[in-house]
Amino acid sequence: MWKKSELREAPAPLEGPVVGTVTGGTIIWFVLFLGQLPFYGWFADRGHAWWVWTCLAGGGLGLVGIWYVRARDAAIKRDAAASERPADHA
Repeated sequence: MWKKSELREAPAPLEGPVVGTVTGGTIIWFVLFLGQLPFYGWFADRGHAWWVWTCLAGGGLGLVGIWYVRARDAAIKRDAAASERPADHA
């Protein structure tokens, strides 16, 4: 068990191609949904119909994720642009 005195500050988060990663994952969820859809009867007969709906839910949540990371990326870029501008000392 860690003692409180042994805890260290958390490292800075890693930045990467977040929008592309979330978009790619969302596409994969939808492809999995569409790939399983023709076999829905087979899944339902075996009690695994939830697999199909899990893929649809993953794709839907991925769309929300795409919206979120695009807004976050735009906010980071706006903040970076605002911090680069010289302050107006009027």
